[in-house]
Amino acid sequence: MSDSSANNNERIAKNTIFLYFRMILLMAVSLYTSRVVLSTLGIEDYGIYNVVGGFIGMLAFFNGAMSGSTQRFITVELGRGDEESLKKVFSTCLIIHGMIAVLVFVIAETLGLWFVMEKMVIPEGRMTAAMVVYQCSIITSIIQIMSYPYNADIVAHEKMSAFAYISIYEVFANLGIVFLIRIGNFDRLALYAVALLLVKVSVIMVYRIYCKRNFIEASMKKVFDKTLIKQIFAFTGWNLWGGMAGTLMGQGVNVLLNLFFGPAINAARGLAVQVQSAVHMFATNFQTAMNPQIMKTYASGEINAMHLLVFRSAKFTFMLLLCIMLPLAVEIDTVLEIWLKEVPAYTNIFVCLMFVICMIDSVSNPFMTAAAATGKVRIYQSVVGGILISIVPLAYIVLKLGGNPYSVFFVHIAVGLIAYTARLLIVNKLIKLSIREYFAHVIIPCVLVLLPSVLFAVFIKQFMPDGILFTFINVAIIVVVTAIISFLLGLSKHERSFILNKVRMIRR
Repeated sequence: MSDSSANNNERIAKNTIFLYFRMILLMAVSLYTSRVVLSTLGIEDYGIYNVVGGFIGMLAFFNGAMSGSTQRFITVELGRGDEESLKKVFSTCLIIHGMIAVLVFVIAETLGLWFVMEKMVIPEGRMTAAMVVYQCSIITSIIQIMSYPYNADIVAHEKMSAFAYISIYEVFANLGIVFLIRIGNFDRLALYAVALLLVKVSVIMVYRIYCKRNFIEASMKKVFDKTLIKQIFAFTGWNLWGGMAGTLMGQGVNVLLNLFFGPAINAARGLAVQVQSAVHMFATNFQTAMNPQIMKTYASGEINAMHLLVFRSAKFTFMLLLCIMLPLAVEIDTVLEIWLKEVPAYTNIFVCLMFVICMIDSVSNPFMTAAAATGKVRIYQSVVGGILISIVPLAYIVLKLGGNPYSVFFVHIAVGLIAYTARLLIVNKLIKLSIREYFAHVIIPCVLVLLPSVLFAVFIKQFMPDGILFTFINVAIIVVVTAIISFLLGLSKHERSFILNKVRMIRR
């Protein structure tokens, strides 16, 4: 192994540790606060918060598209080592984000406001609180849009420790909100929305201060490079289409569930998304640590190294998520009863189906990173976005024909698998990624891990007695056995040796 590869592996490992430290804090607090907030607000108000607050997320595809572009251009310039060009890119991205913020504000306060007031199912007497939630969500979205270049800069520089340290503050602030909404005579739903907004504003300001103090390019310059703006917008244009499809998958389905079944079902879906997001952090943190390396190896012409990183990112993500999601899915009813005082209907099946969707999305993410590294995302985003955007109309048809609430998730899974296949075929052309090698390095190892792990989990569940103690024992056994199967059947000989060497170093 070359010194460069060794250094990259060390950097990825170090960044992953910092990100997992951040994740554990956020996950613990988010799961605890969801339980308390559901208990405090009630199922109905919790559902209102998720559907109304989440509706503004449908406009986030503008920001999502630009965010991917920002991170890609900053990371590539860092890989090239051109400091002046890096400054120009960062300032240009700030200008474009400002333009997007204005656009989102206008749409949210016109078309979006009309839809929330006239079309959404809001219980009588709760429209005022719903409007407070909506306006706080708009302000939060605007601030996040303007701050994303700073977050992208941290990821591009691979300074993941910053996320871990800042998360300590965010964790305690969110804990404070939990106790705040339980006291006083204020409308708890409105108070919750305002408090979350204030915390988010303060966190974003900390990120900006950190970047300005540590990165020379992280400040606004009087730069208006039309050529660069056109390049970024050209890249963003197709990301916009893909981002819109991704947003509609989540918030579009959420709105459909509200229109057909009311806010109680939104509460169940909101909790399922909360669990899925917490577990998804495991994959996101690992991939966040690897993504800059995928882009930088492409920028430096190390295509074979890039392929290896794509393979490992997908395979390791799958096995990592399987170790977490499989035991939780097997014991989902007991886990929900322990977590929540009152479990809304359909929450258990929603969570399990969201796990499947999470697995598909997570192993697909390295494809998008590879496509973004090339800068040629037109075909990728147009085809994949076109496939994914069909989820909402198909889900609407299924519900109109009498489908139950969880039928929309089956639609999502089916379309997601089709999109996954399309991604592989497109990336095969973009970076000459061999499909045969992908199957050998990713698909086959994942199948070899999945089948025996699922069979073992189902088998041991049949013989495990009921009770909270036995639930924890069962979860621990499935995690350990799945990890062992992953190590023995999912990893190559070189990967097993690398891990064993790291373990020996830690023990010393």
